Amino acid sequence: MARRPYIIAEAGVNHNGEFELAKKLVDEAVKAGADCVKFQTFKPEKLVSRYAEKADYQKASTDKDESQLSMLKKLALSYDDYRNLAKYTALHGIDFCTTAFDEESVCFVHELGCKFWKIPSGEITNYPYLVQVASYQEPIVMSTGMCNLEEIGEAVNIIRKHSSATLILLHCNTEYPTPFCDVNLMAMKRMQEKFQCYVGYSDHTPGIEIPIAATALGAVIIEKHFTLDRDMPGPDHKASLTPKELCELVEKVRNVGTALGNGIKILQKSEEKNINIARKSIVAACNIKKGDIFSIENITTKRPGNGISPMRWNEILGEKAIRDFKEDELIEI
Repeated sequence: MARRPYIIAEAGVNHNGEFELAKKLVDEAVKAGADCVKFQTFKPEKLVSRYAEKADYQKASTDKDESQLSMLKKLALSYDDYRNLAKYTALHGIDFCTTAFDEESVCFVHELGCKFWKIPSGEITNYPYLVQVASYQEPIVMSTGMCNLEEIGEAVNIIRKHSSATLILLHCNTEYPTPFCDVNLMAMKRMQEKFQCYVGYSDHTPGIEIPIAATALGAVIIEKHFTLDRDMPGPDHKASLTPKELCELVEKVRNVGTALGNGIKILQKSEEKNINIARKSIVAACNIKKGDIFSIENITTKRPGNGISPMRWNEILGEKAIRDFKEDELIEI
């Protein structure tokens, strides 16, 4: 994750339980230039009880009368599907990651050899889950939606107690879509200060401007849901980017990330040629005879900047002209 920022194209369950659609999502993530494409791995019966209700945003885009368990059964891929997806992404030169949501799936995902673990916001208060993931001693990226600093701190302490691997916290709001007034991007910086770790941003707002802003604030990871078609049935499509929008997000985030630089203020190679054009030199304000004394009446500053710098103004005042100077001619001493 050395590049800043590392962009995770979150496919999630936007494949609607179809392996071929999942492969197409990989293709679009590759085409957009994302660093990683991420899915979600779970056994529905081990993730939710038969009594669990769906979130309002899920009800709005799926059968509102079905349970969360019924919905998830339609969205689950098999373990073999994920093995094949991992191979498929490797062939296409993009990192593969999938969030595991239950103990069995955590064990399975470990076998896939992902570069890092992605802990979703909903598991941040799941003690046995955190311990299990941390025990592998592999880099962890943890979303922090629905959390306050105290809850995040508890999870961070558990992870650090059981793992010495890198931990990156993603600021997040778990509403789909997230209202702009609830984004609170500055909380990302607050987490960085308090927990002394890298931070990033997992976005659920409409559009791409907030991830760009998060990049400008120093996010080392940007995560964003995308879909093949926002009109497809399913819980997350409406709050996801289209393939075209994902391409734009990657381009803009890359530009901002590059523009951040290293913070050292220096003359850049690209601007060297403009120094003499934009800066000024000390020139004759009128015709000057040899032996005349330079004063505020007979010298001034004008472009170009290839003569004596105006920063030497006080040094030049009071000196004698070594020759005749015509108006606008560069002064020499």
